[in-house]
Amino acid sequence: MKKPTAIKHLGLMLLVSSFAVGCASTTEEAPQEEPAVVESSPAPVAQESASMNYEVSRGDNLWDISGKPSVYADPYQWPLIYKANSDQIKDADLIYPGQVLTVDTAPSSSDVSAAIQHARTRGSWSVGVVEESDQAYLGR
Repeated sequence: MKKPTAIKHLGLMLLVSSFAVGCASTTEEAPQEEPAVVESSPAPVAQESASMNYEVSRGDNLWDISGKPSVYADPYQWPLIYKANSDQIKDADLIYPGQVLTVDTAPSSSDVSAAIQHARTRGSWSVGVVEESDQAYLGR
């Protein structure tokens, strides 16, 4: 009489497992210690630059530059560019092709509010003259 297949496989598995246990190494391994947890403060992360450069092209003005989507997308924020570049822009109404202007890409909300307020209340202007309102804005 033939043994059922399931019993045959069970016997084979028992034979293999007992052989494997008998062949196991008898040398004892040293218990592994858990790694010590060391608390440390995170390494400083270098901040990305909060500014970009813009090269003035023929026909550019601060109003148009600040209105560009890649800059502020709001022409009323032109005073931000003026203030950031006051070392090279004497009159806000005169910029020149080839000038490389710094644009603050993350101005504070108070700086934005002050710039917009100045742009809306600047008053009359003329090319070649630094208006008193511009001087007052730069002095803030």
